[in-house]
Amino acid sequence: LGATAAGYFVQGWFKFGGVEFFKINAVQAMGEEKAWANKTPIYLGSAAAAETIADVFLCPLEAVRIRSVADPEFCDGLADGFTKMLKAEGVGGFYAGLGPILAKQVPYTMAKFAVQGSAAEAIYNSMGKSPSDLSSGQNIGVSLASGVVAGVAAAIISHPADTLLSKINKVGAGGDGPLFQRLGNIAKEVGFVNLCTVGLIPRCVMIGTLTAGQFGIFDTVMNSLGASKFHFHNPNA
Repeated sequence: LGATAAGYFVQGWFKFGGVEFFKINAVQAMGEEKAWANKTPIYLGSAAAAETIADVFLCPLEAVRIRSVADPEFCDGLADGFTKMLKAEGVGGFYAGLGPILAKQVPYTMAKFAVQGSAAEAIYNSMGKSPSDLSSGQNIGVSLASGVVAGVAAAIISHPADTLLSKINKVGAGGDGPLFQRLGNIAKEVGFVNLCTVGLIPRCVMIGTLTAGQFGIFDTVMNSLGASKFHFHNPNA
């Protein structure tokens, strides 16, 4: 639990903050008109960059979490798990799962933010309103609704890599050899259809709910700090 909480707190901090940072800087560099025409690529690029940075920090914590789940007697908490993994496998042991994490999390986050942005825009358009026309509570409601849509889309895209990630850090998973050879062995054992479908419905429910909560919390924190989330603006409207 400690590794899970710490890992996803760190990842969320870099991910949500990073996406805002990269979006704002992209718009400043491109100008509002060009940014409006390219808002989906900006969402995708910002999400990919932010997620990659976040995963570098997440990976060691995730490795300890998966190892402790696979072997409950492996460690007594996060610090003990770090020490044991470092002694047994070196620094490289913490990043054995970086490839699968990136393969899972980068497309997942790109889909999540791009779909959430498009869904939120569609909701605002259906209401004939812009974010500035609504109260903070109403804007949070839009974030929650669009977050559910985004979470389901992201869950479907990332599910095969998530299945691989859940197996790669287990002792002996995929046999011996380089990381990608082991991943290939696991994929063959599980089968493509099973990689894509086993456990997908519960994952969609969980991730849809979780993603809605993440966007709602992010907006709430931004409001409490007196800040507002960046929204693309049509300069010709």
